[in-house]
Formats: sequence, C-alpha cells, structure tokens
Amino acid sequence: MLIGVLADTHDRLPMIDAALGLFARRRVGALIHPGDYVAPFAIQRLKRFAGPIHATFGNNDGERAGLKAVLPQLTDGPLFVESDGRAILVHHFADWCEPADVKRADIVVTGHTHKADVRISQRTLFVNPGECCGWVTGRCSIAIINTDGPSAEIIDLLPR
Repeated sequence: MLIGVLADTHDRLPMIDAALGLFARRRVGALIHPGDYVAPFAIQRLKRFAGPIHATFGNNDGERAGLKAVLPQLTDGPLFVESDGRAILVHHFADWCEPADVKRADIVVTGHTHKADVRISQRTLFVNPGECCGWVTGRCSIAIINTDGPSAEIIDLLPR
C-alpha cells in the first residue's frame, strides 16, 4: 500500500492542495499527518482525501478544539497505525517517541524539524517528510511510503 505523508503544513493552502493532488495521481491509499496544521481552515482541506487519515497534533496546533471538530480522529501522539501487517508509529517529534514504542514499530513517521529524512536504523524505517509549507527551509516536501518494502521517497512539490 502507498501512504502519503505530509507534515508541518502551517496553513499554506496551495501546498496542501498540491500534496493532495499528487497523492490522488499516485493512488495513495491512506494519509498520515504528524502535526502542525495550525488552524482549522487548513485541516479542512485534508478532508478532501478519499481514504483514511491518521493524524496527530504538533506543537503549533493551538486551536486544538477547532482542529478536532474538523478532524475527530486527531490525537496526541503516539499513534499506532497498522497497514499491510506493518506497525507504524506516528508522532510529531522523534524525541517525543518512547524507545519501547520505536522498538515495536516497523515504520516511524515524524515531522517537527522541517527537514526531510528517510533512513533505516535497526530494521526500522524512519520517515520525516520535511515541511510541506516551505516557510522555514524554502523546500516544500512530502513523502510516500510503500509498505511492501517498506520504503519511502521524498517528493518536492516545487522545483528546487
């Protein structure tokens, strides 16, 4: 299964729309967002996605009640998702993950640093899609996870 990952969208609606369009073209089956939506109007865009949405709060999601009203499954991390027999740990920041949770995960998805990163450590795939918004680094990036490998690729939404 292909899973689309975007993080740190920080209200940048055109990049959210671009990510969702790319996910639709690639026939992504599920969506993960590990936080920092910021406002309810931005998270409303995610509801256009046709498949399941797995989402955690970030550290810049101040209007939590409004965000949760739009996306009721939104939760504090850690969040565990199962897909194709893979245990996926979702949390906004890698440093917030408990070692025991990381140990039982096949895939760990985080955000927060605004830096794209895909790596394997001790047979666990770690994925940080970077920042979808591009406000900090100037790079608007997302990721697609393939649970078959598992593997992941970082995709730039704008030319670099």
